[in-house]
This record gives sequence, structure tokens and C-alpha cells, in this order.
Amino acid sequence: MAIQWFPGHMNSARNKAAETMEFTDVIIEVLDARAPEASRNPMIEELRLHRQRPCLKVLNKVDLADPLVTQAWLSHYNKMPGVKAVALSCKNAGDAARVPNLCAPLAPHRDDSHKPLRMMIMGIPNVGKSTLMNTLLKRRVANVGDEPAVTKSQQRHNLNDHMTLTDSPGLLWPKIENPSDGLLLAAIHAIGRNATIDEEVAAFLGDILLARYPAQLAARYKISLHGSDGIDLDGIGLVEAIAKKRGCLLKSKGRQGELDMEKAAMILLTDYRGGALGRISLETPETRAEMLKQTIAAQGDDAALV
Repeated sequence: MAIQWFPGHMNSARNKAAETMEFTDVIIEVLDARAPEASRNPMIEELRLHRQRPCLKVLNKVDLADPLVTQAWLSHYNKMPGVKAVALSCKNAGDAARVPNLCAPLAPHRDDSHKPLRMMIMGIPNVGKSTLMNTLLKRRVANVGDEPAVTKSQQRHNLNDHMTLTDSPGLLWPKIENPSDGLLLAAIHAIGRNATIDEEVAAFLGDILLARYPAQLAARYKISLHGSDGIDLDGIGLVEAIAKKRGCLLKSKGRQGELDMEKAAMILLTDYRGGALGRISLETPETRAEMLKQTIAAQGDDAALV
């Protein structure tokens, strides 16, 4: 199932962001360190390049991501012109305090009270934009919640006498071209549950975890990663094994005793999102490149059939 989620307020938020960018010096793009490219909105890139604005890419939730993979992403982004990348936790005051100082060299002409450095925080829903804003200002000025699209409008504040900060609503793009990107965004909870099927997202996540982090799964759920037939589990098999281990059973009339796959799927998703499985990244620069290659090949095959 292709996942698409573009609530009505996002279109107006996109138009407002385009207007505000004219009066912005540096874009602070907050990404999820566990899936940086999947959580990078191409629309933001298009807007900032049109205005020729430099960008600080903040790989947030670094405490939940694989450290080695995060380093690979930082190296990848820091090779890009007009881009500086940093990995941190927006909840950590010391980490967040680094952000303005990292922005300053990207716009050296804006450095005093007459020409304050104007920064705008952007990103997709639920990556930590509002958390960064609140931590930098040392007070709650933006609503924060573990649900996508909590912030609905822009907020501008003075950080000090020579820096201003604008927080913007989470922005997705109207059409997610790569189906796996939609599933990655759902796995990190950047897309509302009303646009997804939990079992499908959990099975997708399970396939990645089985391939790259099997030890963490075995340790968390105390299950064998091999089926009774000796064949290694796939994502669906993992959700089924969790359902059996945790006693996830349906109670509705006519289906009593059947496995509750939705409940087991939410156990896996909640454990992953909360860090109970350890520090895990869902994509690397290499897997991203391979995914794009496969997508282009599939599109070519589809075109040949038309």
C-alpha cells in the first residue's frame, strides 16, 4: 500500500514558509537521525535552493540511532555545498545550544543587532522542531507531542539581541514517490496512523530489523528468529512470533483465541520508536542509493509496459 498523508493545513503552511524564507538567512532542517533521507522533505530543499539559503541539517534523536550509521550520514551531508550537518538530541539543552553557533558561520553578514541572524526551523512532522524551539528559548512556546502535525502555524521569537528564530509546522510533500519512504516515515511515526496499516508498517520494519539488528530482536522478545520449519523469519513472521510470545489474542466473538496481529504490531512499533530495541537506524547512505536504483528500475519497467 502506497502511503500518502497531506492534511489540509500543510498546503497553507508550505505557502507561508515560502514567504517567510525571503526574510530568513539560515534554514535549520530537522531530520530524524534514524532515517535522515526518508525524513528529508524535497519541497524544503526546493524552496531554500530557490532562495539560495544555506542549511544546517540537524539529525535529531541521535540517542535512538546507530552511531556508526549517523557518522556516515554526517559525512554524506557535510560534503554538500551550503550545508552543515550535526547530530544531537533536541531535548538536551547542551546539544540544542550548539545550533545557533553552528548557524552563524553560514550567514556571516548577519551578526549584530542591526542585522540579526534570522533562522527558520523546518522539517516533516514529529521530528523534534518544536522541542528544539522550546529548548533553545528555555520555555514552552510551542506545543509538543508524540503525534505528527501538532504545530499548525508559524511562531517567531527573539533568541537574543542578534538572533531570531521562527518555528514552522511540519511539512510533508503531496506525493511520496517511493513506497518504502512512506513505510519508513510511518515506522518513525512521522505519519498519522489514519494513513497507515499498523501490521504492514510493522512487517516492513521487521524485515529491516531482522536483516540488520537480529540480536536486538532476540534479546528483547526472547524468541527464535527461525520458524518451526527451520526457515528464517520474515517481517510478518516476526510480528506473529511476538503475538505468540506476548499472548496477543483476539477476544471478539467468533475469533476468540486467534492471534491479535494489530496488537503485536503496535508492540514492535512502540518498542522501536521508544528505543527499547536499542540504537537502530533504518537506512544508510548505501541502502538509500540501492533503494533509489531499484525504484528507477521499477519505473523503467512500468514505462516499458505502457
